[in-house]
Amino acid sequence: MKTLLHPTYFPNIITFAVILKHDILWETADNYQKQTYRNRCYICTDQGKHMLSIPIKHAGGDQGRQRYKEVALDNSYSWQRQHWRTLQTAYRTSPYFEYYEEELAPLFENPFKFLLDFNLQTIAAICSCLDVEMPTDRTAVYEVSPDHLVDKRVLVNAKKHFKIAQQPYVQVFGDRHGFIENLSVLDLIFNEGPSTVTFLETMDLTIPNA
Repeated sequence: MKTLLHPTYFPNIITFAVILKHDILWETADNYQKQTYRNRCYICTDQGKHMLSIPIKHAGGDQGRQRYKEVALDNSYSWQRQHWRTLQTAYRTSPYFEYYEEELAPLFENPFKFLLDFNLQTIAAICSCLDVEMPTDRTAVYEVSPDHLVDKRVLVNAKKHFKIAQQPYVQVFGDRHGFIENLSVLDLIFNEGPSTVTFLETMDLTIPNA
């Protein structure tokens, strides 16, 4: 049975573990909602947990709603350059940043029009870095309660805390801020490199409140 999941911006560790361990169907027929990982991810800088937020153009249709796949990026300022510089500053001393830098840099150098397309490209880039297959199946229609799928769309909610037993790993600024769990998978691959796949595959994904 396929697992239904939202494509998000450089997914967090829980979400990427789900991607690796299940047969994924991307939810691409839903409406865009605020306060989700659709246009944000969290990394760790010298100041602690830090949000990278993608600006979007709000152009809702009837009742203020807008299809996720129709949400356009607001490229009126160079947010891609800003995000990349932040990642470089945060992770340039990590063990594996330079190892993956060339693979990831084009995401921040080439223009994109739609948020959904960009998010899928960030996931594809991580899959390439980890040498795993990128899921490609997408929904054609939106279903509120699909009975033929494992529905994990709740993981897109950035305001919901999911309690899992996440094994700590060495983070760049761990000596300052302690271990920060469930950051973007970027934090994991920059610190753990090729061990990332094993780390994700051995995670216990029993999530009581998901």
